[in-house]
Amino acid sequence: MRLTPLFAGVLTLALVGTASAQTLTIATVNNGDMIRMQGLSSAFTEETGIELNWVVLEENTLRQNVTTDIATNGGQYDIMTIGTYEAPIWAKQGWLKPLDGLTADAEYDVDDLLPPIRGGLSVDGKLYAAPFYGESSFIMYRTDLMEEAGLTMPEAPTWEFIGEAARAMTDRENDINGICLRGKAGWGENMAFLTAMSNSFGARWFDEDWNPQFDSPEWKETLDTYLSLMADAGPSGASSNGFNENLTLFQQGKCGMWIDATVAASFVTNPDDSTVADKVGFALAPDTGLGKRGNWLWAWSLAIPASSQNADAAEQFIGWATSKDYLELVAAEEGWANVPPGTRISLYENPDYQAAAPFAEMTMGSIYAADPTNPTVQPVPYVGVQFVAIPEFAGIGTNVGQLFSAALAGQMSADDALAQAQDAVTRDMTRAGYIK
Repeated sequence: MRLTPLFAGVLTLALVGTASAQTLTIATVNNGDMIRMQGLSSAFTEETGIELNWVVLEENTLRQNVTTDIATNGGQYDIMTIGTYEAPIWAKQGWLKPLDGLTADAEYDVDDLLPPIRGGLSVDGKLYAAPFYGESSFIMYRTDLMEEAGLTMPEAPTWEFIGEAARAMTDRENDINGICLRGKAGWGENMAFLTAMSNSFGARWFDEDWNPQFDSPEWKETLDTYLSLMADAGPSGASSNGFNENLTLFQQGKCGMWIDATVAASFVTNPDDSTVADKVGFALAPDTGLGKRGNWLWAWSLAIPASSQNADAAEQFIGWATSKDYLELVAAEEGWANVPPGTRISLYENPDYQAAAPFAEMTMGSIYAADPTNPTVQPVPYVGVQFVAIPEFAGIGTNVGQLFSAALAGQMSADDALAQAQDAVTRDMTRAGYIK
């Protein structure tokens, strides 16, 4: 791979600078695309001489660690893997360094980044995190089990159809669950799924005066539908399952359907990893006829905390890992279907990618369909599809996620979970000054 002029310039700084500039500490999530990036990163070190120290963590743990570090100016990491929720909030608080070198570099081609993804990582026109992969969510399903059930998956199904199909495909004797959905507590785990789902039922986190809405009939219908579906057709121990756990279940042939991140499509269709790779179909996230589907918008992205002493070298690595050249490297090593999706316009115009990735068009359509500025059926005072873009959401979202996960585990009723969520969020939002 070649070094762009930007990379070459930063390399010079790294080689003549202090010894501390020779090692970057990178915090990232243990998702498949990041594991692949770690494996391929020896190419970066060979080109630049810059060593990499990887800290690879489970999603909830990563969020806790990087949030604590950046809020305390701890300086533990040079590069953090963060998302569409954190990037603009942390940028406004002065916790991130803008990626001005990348945006100024013609070969990096920042204008090639998908507008919905780039916009969610920018503040006042400045890019503060570079997307490693972007995603929405959709339905992945077993075409053979759907056919055996005598059903045909619509391209744009309703939740009613999903319930019917999930129950019809469930085969407990053969360890096949009709549907696998997130149940692990966390604002970015079960609440990402349930918030997106609730949008399609007409629910919302807050009304226009920031009053919590968990006492609404729309939230009750959302949670009742979810719990009933999981009781009838979901796997045992679902309250402990997040993205990676459900991915494994689907790859092992134990899920008839899985509604989750579009980035999973390459993993469930990869014959090296998935026992059902040749039996997977895709459909849009479900709706209830109210005009909103249960799909989200997210980008796992690389950012430089303001506390990093190695910002130039860090920006060089971010440029490498989110470049067009990196996509070509992954394609050469793993095939076009396995390149990180959802970030660049040119990828979706590439005939090699289109031929290798049958999910490409639906991924793109789902990303563009999610509207963070108008996420719900009714008006809301916040931005965000599967999250609320306020600093307090990480805490309150995780608290609500714990209640809903407990309901899934049978430790409380749906009504009790919703009532406790209403009380807790009202208390927290009043203390934070949102409710006057």
